[in-house]
Amino acid sequence: MRIGVACSPGLAIAKAYILEEPEINIDCRCIPENEKEEELRKLEHAFEQSREQLEAVYEKTLLSVGEKDAEIIQAHQMILEDPVFYDEIKDAVTHELLRAEHAISKKVEEQVAMFELIDDPYIRERAADVRDVGSRLLKNALGIEIRDISSMKENVIVIGHDITPSLMATLDRNHVKGIIAEVGGATAHTAILARNMEIPAILGASGALGLTCEGQMIAIDGSKGEVTINPNEEEIKDIEKRIEHAAVVKNELRQIKDKESKTLDGHAIELVANIGLPMDAEKAVEYGAEGVGLFRTEFLYMDRSSQPDEEEQFEAYKKVLIDMCGRPVIIRTLDVGGDKEIPYFKLEKEENPFLGYRAIRICLEDRELFKTQLRAVLRASIYGKALIMFPMISGVDEVVAAKAVLEEAKEELRTKGQDFDDQIKVGIMVEIPSAAIAADLFTGEIDFFSIGTNDLTQYALAVDRGNTKITHIYNSFHPALLRLYKNVINASKKDGKFTGMCGELAGNPLASLLLLGMGFDELSMSPGSILKVKKIITSVSMEQAQKVAEHAMGLHSAAEIEAYLKDELKGLGLDYILEL
Repeated sequence: MRIGVACSPGLAIAKAYILEEPEINIDCRCIPENEKEEELRKLEHAFEQSREQLEAVYEKTLLSVGEKDAEIIQAHQMILEDPVFYDEIKDAVTHELLRAEHAISKKVEEQVAMFELIDDPYIRERAADVRDVGSRLLKNALGIEIRDISSMKENVIVIGHDITPSLMATLDRNHVKGIIAEVGGATAHTAILARNMEIPAILGASGALGLTCEGQMIAIDGSKGEVTINPNEEEIKDIEKRIEHAAVVKNELRQIKDKESKTLDGHAIELVANIGLPMDAEKAVEYGAEGVGLFRTEFLYMDRSSQPDEEEQFEAYKKVLIDMCGRPVIIRTLDVGGDKEIPYFKLEKEENPFLGYRAIRICLEDRELFKTQLRAVLRASIYGKALIMFPMISGVDEVVAAKAVLEEAKEELRTKGQDFDDQIKVGIMVEIPSAAIAADLFTGEIDFFSIGTNDLTQYALAVDRGNTKITHIYNSFHPALLRLYKNVINASKKDGKFTGMCGELAGNPLASLLLLGMGFDELSMSPGSILKVKKIITSVSMEQAQKVAEHAMGLHSAAEIEAYLKDELKGLGLDYILEL
């Protein structure tokens, strides 16, 4: 049965290991003034213990998984070392007279709430990292032992309410064959670690702890989010056979990592990665990314008390460009507002934040904020191949205004004698229907388009993708969306520009034949999807893909289109990729 979100592909069969967490009760009563010093000492001790524990987790992760995954733990250490984070907890003890554990809980929940309001799943999942650090601090403040699953005696599938990134990083890789957690999602660091460690994982499995008991045999399918309780002998044989087959296929995919993304008849298409942090760039290269199609820079502005200065941003962009070794890196300028609330920006509450003051609209009003970022990108541009992409563009006048600010930034750098790529390419993210419909009007002002299917689907179909009552309407395969994609491609090709896609549809193997045949020049996706998409693209001719796209464009509903694409992949013997 399907119980949660498929977060790390693969099959596993083993005994259930229930990860029970102690009940934590927090005394929310205020303390007398004379107990303040004792609570402050307790707080300091909790921080010191947490520092020592996280350093040990970092060292273990470094040895067992590698430097890039160990950086996830470094990010936890940075949360812990943030002086604002510490000072606000300390102030709550000192001035509000809260117990240490109450002050920790209050501050952590405030930060978690801020992240959970964000619609972008990648950024929203950072709440799990703050909660992980907060849970460690809380347990240390209360003297509660932190669970250790780094050494198991037999093969198990771990089931818990929340399997945190720090717990995930230290688990016994030889014996933990799969994980199931009641919370979390595909972009959580726990999920990222599970994929990198090649451990099947299902997250967001509400009620999973009540499905089975300790020691009971279970099987999980991390590609479908499905679990089988007490499989019979026939089911066990079938699962074991599929595990052997999956191992063969994974090995086959690894063989094409360095293969060019070309169809059988030599048509090339760039397969690049979406990233959110500088440390993600090396991982993208490991998965065979030919560049970065979307660098979400807003992450640099979040979880802090003031905006990053030019130097800090410069270092971040420079690191990504150096790590990508000359491959193209599309840097999306600041995209905040809407669901991405940053307290120090002090944005007013709006009736319709998704249609309100956000992204390029903020940048064009706060020119110094915008110019600071553009100068940082320009300075970093000499370390690789940087491109600039403006988000939430609705009309050509916004592009003209944004480019004027870019020219001001260039002139300021020239005055200071600083080097930069004066010919840096500029493009727009197509996520508002007006930009897709009037794509031909933009080609004289820009060098490229990149279609963001997540917001474009939401706006074109008038469907709030966060509203669970209407999720069945949200579908990027909708015939109207296909026509918007095609309109952008046609306008782009007519004037010799290139068109990419950086929304979630780009990494969906079911869409690969369709998008290839429609004429996209680039597809940007999470690194883990690259080899699956590459396998499909390198197995067909452009002529085959064009026939598929032409037929799909004539169908009347998203359901018909998806069913047709599944049949086509099956006919080509490639449908097994959908199960990976």
